[in-house]
Amino acid sequence: MTLLLCPHTHVYLNSFSALPLKKISTRKIRNSIRALSTTPSEMEQPMRGQRLMEFPHLLAPHKDLMVGLISAVDKRLHGHLLPSSASVPPDAEYYQNQSGASQGSLCINRGVDSSHIDFILTSWLHLSLPNGGAMDITNIQGYLKSSTDAPHFQFELVQCSPTYFIFFLDLIPRKDLVLHPDYLKTFYEDSRLEALRKQLETQVLEAKPYFSSSLYFRNVVSPTGILVSITCEDGGTTEGAEEIIRANIEPIANEVLELWMDSCVCKGGTATIEEDERDQLEKRDRMIKSRAIEMDLSSSMPIQFGQDVADRILGVIRSVFRI
Repeated sequence: MTLLLCPHTHVYLNSFSALPLKKISTRKIRNSIRALSTTPSEMEQPMRGQRLMEFPHLLAPHKDLMVGLISAVDKRLHGHLLPSSASVPPDAEYYQNQSGASQGSLCINRGVDSSHIDFILTSWLHLSLPNGGAMDITNIQGYLKSSTDAPHFQFELVQCSPTYFIFFLDLIPRKDLVLHPDYLKTFYEDSRLEALRKQLETQVLEAKPYFSSSLYFRNVVSPTGILVSITCEDGGTTEGAEEIIRANIEPIANEVLELWMDSCVCKGGTATIEEDERDQLEKRDRMIKSRAIEMDLSSSMPIQFGQDVADRILGVIRSVFRI
């Protein structure tokens, strides 16, 4: 699947545990040995499908970044989440078009009833382009329930070519920042988000502001959101891009994710949510989800994967989005 919040990629794509041994049977002995040699993680149902974790087409630092972010989520939020298999059937966990040129993997972990997390969606896409090249998109987004007004999390790294990529990282506000200055102060002014945005701007001279063609999208992101394009002129090699991902993008993405898990998921929002405010939060979230599908997925998925595959994947997403 492609971007769920950022239509800029669609625009780019279109433009280019012993008993005595004598008292138990041999079979029981074998079973006991097998149980003792099985780690707790193997005995539990996996949180996500194996195909997601392959990231087969990415640069090595890009893959390391994704595996690191997912591992951080698993370590910190494991008790908050249900396995992806509860929401995503096998034929949607990995999919491709008829020729196999375009491929994708989808993982959605819903939050348990007691958690503020609605769901965390992780995906990768390898899309063939008209010019014979390919685009690789990795995406992690965390949506929260209306039991809190804390922001959503959005990470996306798009490799448009070996030397050109787009980076989007933000905590998506769920309230009007003009009408709710305390919300602005709590989640944006008093956090390190602006300092991290400036850090990338200062350290990566190749990074330029990326302006989405969608005015709606520009209104959804926060004032501290990072949305940049990065062009590395290395004579066609990937060394520059790899170093920027490893040295600059990875530490910033890790810090923002930790901030979101600590300040938004575990601590919650700015106040007790009353019924009318809950309704407003749900309405705003529903609008963002609906527009994401309308503006990007409903048009780009059929083009890349055919209508049958697109309908199957979009059906899973709509079910989780409840739209």
